Amino acid sequence: MGDASNIDMLRFDLSDLDEGVLHTILELVSDGIWDWNANTGFVYRNPGWYTMLGYLPHSLDNTVLTWESVIHPEDYPRVMALFDDYLEQRAHSYQAEYRCRTRDGAYIWIEDRGYVIARNPDGTVARMIGAHRSIDDKKRLFEQLERRNKSLEAIIEERTRELSRVNHQLQLQLDENRRLAETDALTRVANRYRLDQALPLACERAQRFREPLSLIAMDVDDFKDINDQYGHAFGDAALVQVVQSVQRCERDGDLLVRWGGDEFIMILPNTTVADARLLAESIRRGLSDLLPVGDFQITMSFGVVQRFEDEQHAALLHRADQALYRSKMAGKNVICE
Repeated sequence: MGDASNIDMLRFDLSDLDEGVLHTILELVSDGIWDWNANTGFVYRNPGWYTMLGYLPHSLDNTVLTWESVIHPEDYPRVMALFDDYLEQRAHSYQAEYRCRTRDGAYIWIEDRGYVIARNPDGTVARMIGAHRSIDDKKRLFEQLERRNKSLEAIIEERTRELSRVNHQLQLQLDENRRLAETDALTRVANRYRLDQALPLACERAQRFREPLSLIAMDVDDFKDINDQYGHAFGDAALVQVVQSVQRCERDGDLLVRWGGDEFIMILPNTTVADARLLAESIRRGLSDLLPVGDFQITMSFGVVQRFEDEQHAALLHRADQALYRSKMAGKNVICE
């Protein structure tokens, strides 16, 4: 398999093959073969794919998110650029080398090759098949060959250890600075800076994989009156309680952001507006369990929207804000789209 010949042999017209027969063939191939149905979002991966990364066969979700989640963060933008160029027919082929995270948390180098085998009438991808092949041994061998000069090896290792120590300290400081820069000091959720980074990426991903993306905009009803009557300390405590209540409804992959003051945004990847409304209703009901702040029973108003095709993040955020405004005008403690 030094030249990824298995996937090359699979490059023929698959339209006449029964789905079960095709997947039986893929089960027998030792490389990590994947089969993406872009119209449904379903991704089949053969046992070889799981074995390469140390997982039991078919133990992860059959979605593109599984693939995205194992790509090394530093390699991700480059891989997605190559992938998009091929999907949009700006490149004749798709091939990339990058690092993937294994089940034990380590990273191995893999070679990824893929071919579109069917397109929809409008030219978008309908189905794509490809192979992941470990090239980690080749990478490691290359590194070993580079260190064969024994006279310099001791110096290199000593400097490498020192650089590693310094880099580790710098990375810890960078991670802490990033965390502080992206986190709201009071509520400990993401702040507006993080929203500015995360929402465009969420829109790009929704566009790339043709998945729904929804937002919930929410703010605390009569929050100014709470501050005016009981002071900012009580208001801050109320916000912390609200966030804790909202987080009990937050799902894996969702992102809760303090937009400003008593306003919050929740980004909901791969979520329709109907499901977003159900989630908003769960949040609204959960707030009724909070203790009153003096004479005020804490409630929130909600604006729920789903991204239109080709809609940019700024327009989506504006529509969410408008929906929130309508809920205020409708009497508060309600959900509007």
